[in-house]
Amino acid sequence: MLGDTMLPVALSAGLIQYGYSAGDIGLVMAASTACFAGFVIFGGVFADRFNARRLMIGADLVRVGTQSTAAVLFLTHHITLWEMALIAVVNGTAAAMFQPGVASTVVRVATDVQGANGVTRTAESVAGLAGPAVAGVLIGFTSPGVVFAVHASTYLVSALCLIALRLRPLPAKTGAGTGSGSGTGTGTGTFKADLAEGWREFRARTWMWGVIVIWMGYMIFVFGPYIPLAAGQIIPEHGAGAYGLVNSALGGGTAVGALIAMRVRADRPLRAGSIALFGTALMPASVGFDLPVPAIAACVFGSGICWAYWGVNWATSVQTQVPGEILNRIHAYEVAGSIAMMPVGQSLAGPASAAFGARHVLQTGAVVTLIVCTLLLSVPAIRNLRRVPTT
Repeated sequence: MLGDTMLPVALSAGLIQYGYSAGDIGLVMAASTACFAGFVIFGGVFADRFNARRLMIGADLVRVGTQSTAAVLFLTHHITLWEMALIAVVNGTAAAMFQPGVASTVVRVATDVQGANGVTRTAESVAGLAGPAVAGVLIGFTSPGVVFAVHASTYLVSALCLIALRLRPLPAKTGAGTGSGSGTGTGTGTFKADLAEGWREFRARTWMWGVIVIWMGYMIFVFGPYIPLAAGQIIPEHGAGAYGLVNSALGGGTAVGALIAMRVRADRPLRAGSIALFGTALMPASVGFDLPVPAIAACVFGSGICWAYWGVNWATSVQTQVPGEILNRIHAYEVAGSIAMMPVGQSLAGPASAAFGARHVLQTGAVVTLIVCTLLLSVPAIRNLRRVPTT
């Protein structure tokens, strides 16, 4: 997370430095996100069928290579958009192989799943607080290439930590997923059966697919356009350091929100999380209305609190409501659905800002956030889902 939260600052500042636009930044980000969304379902099947930890380690090592390549390109001043897009494609595919194993890993190292998610989100948020600020300082004193080199090293640290991690044995199967999807065969038919079984289990949970369908609109109109458009608004006017400060404020807010989620455990977690999400409208609104940088940072900080509270409740709901033997596949489907429309939003950020103005697009994103939260609360299966007690 330390490296990943440095990346938007380094990528945005680096591409702008070489004359590329906010739309170009969005396209590169979309290339990574599209591959992640397209392949994460297959990563879920691989993680359930084989060894999730080895898959995660391999994905980390691939990204050591890609980010090292990006560092060399920036340091030698040989930057072209297609090269950065290709690196993004490989990174997104590797991330798709990594992410599904996260859910099952958490439940194998923790007895209190919500507490574990809170601790994990807090740790990630601390990294998110430091990462953008460090990236801004490194860019100011060195170059984006140095940030990419540091980013490569963080994946190596991640791989080493995964190698050293001690995991409890997998839980006994409960009956779901005990057909062809639970075996260790490598036949194509069995793989397809695993894939189909994951889809059936995902589709059977109205609260889950209901959230994902609504979330797609959030990705298109809010989160997808926000990063490239915010970078395009803040960096040229205030510098990479200011953009790093705003991203750090998001990290600080999410750390506080995760700590709150560890203490405040609602009986209906998705209802509480949906109410909190109303506050995330401050993030696009603050940039869209051209507030001063300190005010933007304060709004983003508040949004981070709300975002993390929702995130911990959502992750805990998925991990405690789904049987362990199909959790990687279910997690893959919900992750894929959650971000499937994000590359669409990123890709449309440039054309939409050209047609309507970046600030108007961001203001629209704030309004859509309020609509999304209202829709989440309007679905009975979402607002009435009860928390599974954990110790």
